[in-house]
Amino acid sequence: MSMKVAVLYSGGKDSSFVAVMLKRLGFDVELFTANFGVYDSYIPAAKSAKSLNFKHNVLKMDLEILNHACEMILEDGFPNEGIKFIHESVINHMADKCDIIADGTRRDDRTPKLNVNQIRSLEDRFNVQYINLDSFGHKSVKLITSNLFEINHEKSNKDNSSDYEVEIRTLIDEMGGNSLDIFPEHYQTRVIGYKK
Repeated sequence: MSMKVAVLYSGGKDSSFVAVMLKRLGFDVELFTANFGVYDSYIPAAKSAKSLNFKHNVLKMDLEILNHACEMILEDGFPNEGIKFIHESVINHMADKCDIIADGTRRDDRTPKLNVNQIRSLEDRFNVQYINLDSFGHKSVKLITSNLFEINHEKSNKDNSSDYEVEIRTLIDEMGGNSLDIFPEHYQTRVIGYKK
């Protein structure tokens, strides 16, 4: 019997890569996208998961976590600490439900990313294993995934992304802030299938 792995999934090349790698190594992989109920941000990830033949789940999270993160972000004037807070909360929530957790964070990611002490604490507290792409840099992942996946590269918006940023932006705007002051325009990759 293969071991079950829950992969925190955005639909991008990094989380798609870790999911495919673990599946090909014989693990029983399911994909999970966090959602706080502010916006249906999981839809692009669900489409990417379907294109790669993975089971996709929406991980329903407490809105208070998102509220707290948005307050942190508005106070700081930049998103890093708020996004780290969300990511750690989501990973802890997943750890309560499975034996192995994975995500697509790379060695050169700044946020969201668990540090070594957070990973050790997570594994000890929940008796789980945590896997990420920490030995891979951006260039290595780009090289590998460009040979593995068909990838859309578009200006990020709430209908082509399943990152935490979508619901953070939505809630900050609803709170009377301006999310464009915090999140500059950028481009987003989303996996749309395997290379033929």
